[in-house]
Amino acid sequence: MEAVERDNITLKGVLPSGYADPSLDQSMIGGLVEQFTNDIKPQKKGQSTRDLLGQVYEYFLGEFAGKEGKRGGEFYTPRCVVQLLVEMLSPEKGERIYDPCCGSGGMFIQSEKFIEAHGGAIGDIAIYGQESNQTTFKLAKMNLGVRGISANIKWNNGGSFLKDELPDERFEVILANPPFNVSDWWDAALKGDVRWQYGQPPQGNANFGWMSHILHHLTPDGRAGVVLANGSMSSGQRDEAAIRKNMIEQHVVDCIVALPGQMFFTTQIPACLWFLNKEKNPKTLRNRESEILFIDARKMGKMVSRTRRELTEDDISKISKTYHAWQGIEEAGKYQNIAGFCYAATLDEVAQNEFIVTPGRYVGVAESEEDTEPFLEKFSRLQTALLASLEESARLDKTIKENLGQIILPEKTEVKK
Repeated sequence: MEAVERDNITLKGVLPSGYADPSLDQSMIGGLVEQFTNDIKPQKKGQSTRDLLGQVYEYFLGEFAGKEGKRGGEFYTPRCVVQLLVEMLSPEKGERIYDPCCGSGGMFIQSEKFIEAHGGAIGDIAIYGQESNQTTFKLAKMNLGVRGISANIKWNNGGSFLKDELPDERFEVILANPPFNVSDWWDAALKGDVRWQYGQPPQGNANFGWMSHILHHLTPDGRAGVVLANGSMSSGQRDEAAIRKNMIEQHVVDCIVALPGQMFFTTQIPACLWFLNKEKNPKTLRNRESEILFIDARKMGKMVSRTRRELTEDDISKISKTYHAWQGIEEAGKYQNIAGFCYAATLDEVAQNEFIVTPGRYVGVAESEEDTEPFLEKFSRLQTALLASLEESARLDKTIKENLGQIILPEKTEVKK
């Protein structure tokens, strides 16, 4: 570990060094070293050992987060959610990527994968982040280190609100999954902060504090994807409602996606994605200043365990292509509203809904498939199914009675007093 830190300056002070502890099973540690020496080899054509180690690290992060439950959500965002955020924002070569509460660095890893998948290489984007939990900060440094990714990640106990390590920096892309509904975030020093340009966030909830911090750090043409609790879309709390209204009227809210429930380790309730954009009238895409796209993905995904749901690759593709088509990206095809799934609402429509941005209010109900089966055929089919059901019920009833008749009851015995 000392040798690795010596040769990789970004990992200095990060790796564990307690391997001389007498409580550790030395034979197990020796076996682990042997396994790395003999067995850890690339399994796919073109795959490097570094790629393989990165995949192993990511796998164990996910497993560890699942075992930790709510605490696991503090450092790990489900991979499918991160992938959806990155696919929709589509970072490009030369851009700067920032996460103000970076956890174990999943947003950065997926951004690098996206760049590589589109013909780029590691190092084509610049990575910046901040984390307040030191253990989680070390997880991020190792996560990036095993992949050879350089990053400017800062740690302090105060966090991004009280001790913003990058106050003068602005970024083209920001990705974040802040902790939901934090109530003890406020400090008197934050009153009148320059970041509150859309209004001062309520002291009892940090959701719009995170949104304001993120918008402050965007470049004039920057874009962001933020995971938030569902309450952020409809909260009637005065300060939150005012900030949401100001953000919409100042054209920085681009798209809202409602996610299915059971996707996060921190909570079983569903969350949502906010996509923000400082430039909704770019030269290369269509003018979207008078619109907000709403996507209702609550019925998407599949259960991967008794308590966890994940979006599939097809789900991620459908949502991201819908967003890109609405933006005016030709490769994504032509956009159209789909009842029950997506709707491009005007700002007037949003205002009529008191600036509540819950997608279900706008997308409507999915159209039912047209029933073309003739009445007599349907009646005959249902009648046959009913008779079959009655016959099966009678058969089961007969079997139960026969089985009961075969039961030999024990003879009564006199109970002596």
